[in-house]
Amino acid sequence: MGILDFLTGEFIDVIHWTDDTNDTMVWRFEREDHEIKYGAKLTVREGQAAVLVHEGQLADVFTPGLYQLETNNMPIMTTLQFWDHGFESPFKSEVYFVNTTRFSDLKWGTKNPIICRDPEFGPVRIRAYGTYEIKVIDAARFMSEIVGTDGEFTMDEISYQIRNIITSQFSAAIAGSGVPVLDMAANTLDLGKLLATKISPALAEYGLEMRNLYIENISLPPKVEEALDKRTSMGLAGNLDQFMQYSAAEAMSTAAANPQGGGGMGAGLGMGMGMAMAQQMGGPWGQRPAAAPAAAPPPPPPPPLEKVWHVAESGETKGPFSRAAMGRMVGQGSLGRETLVWTAGQDGWKKAADVMELAQLFTVMPPPPPPGA
Repeated sequence: MGILDFLTGEFIDVIHWTDDTNDTMVWRFEREDHEIKYGAKLTVREGQAAVLVHEGQLADVFTPGLYQLETNNMPIMTTLQFWDHGFESPFKSEVYFVNTTRFSDLKWGTKNPIICRDPEFGPVRIRAYGTYEIKVIDAARFMSEIVGTDGEFTMDEISYQIRNIITSQFSAAIAGSGVPVLDMAANTLDLGKLLATKISPALAEYGLEMRNLYIENISLPPKVEEALDKRTSMGLAGNLDQFMQYSAAEAMSTAAANPQGGGGMGAGLGMGMGMAMAQQMGGPWGQRPAAAPAAAPPPPPPPPLEKVWHVAESGETKGPFSRAAMGRMVGQGSLGRETLVWTAGQDGWKKAADVMELAQLFTVMPPPPPPGA
């Protein structure tokens, strides 16, 4: 192999990129410090764009097609290098391939609830999530604003920033749409188009375009949804009196259709419910019943139960005795201050003098007469 053949083999003369991933947006052609041969073949496939960067400056952009890198199709590169039309030496440049296909099924969602004013419920907090589609429409701007010198730029590296833009625009779009919360589910398609329209100018500054945005769900806090469910249930029930009459009629029909359940119990139950419903609906012939007499006053409460005691004497338990009986026993001398007594709710046996209700019995009785009196 001659020296010319060796040098020729060191120069890159075929430049292309095939992508086998689903999220690569930009890929740099790795040349490993090899120079690009003047007149090399550059293949740009459909769904791609090639960007030449020379000494840190963005030069030419190539759309899909087959190119031979010469001065006639690299005008910006020629200007940067001050090349003459006869220049045929190799040159060093970086080639970035940009994926211009549509990236779809990208997820977005509100991290925290968004507070908005509903025309019917007032201030409410809502959450939302869905998907969107995005595409690179200006490879040069996308390279200069987002990618920089990243050799392999994926969708994950920019999705977080796009989700923040969607969330900020979502709250503004919802607040300005005037659509009630209860009607948002029927207007998710229009809200998605409105969001995409508002977000597109912000993405255009990065060389991107949002083709579609879909809202899959808009939800309220769990407690608010429970309150809405209760309100819906009340609306379905309608007039409560009519609902009770309907329920009674259904039960009567069910009981009459099952005469074997307990002999004549089904018929009796149906007759009783029919009479009750007839009275509620205004009598057997649709007449209003006479006014019911005034309700009698409630009976007085029963008197409280009298407290009784048991007495321990000579290893035996006697009683129960009422307080009056205990007083007579004190007067007779058969109940003393040291006598052990017990009543329900009392913690164990106690001396009679230590029980408040019985201690008073000893204070009203005179002491025993002195001996010899």
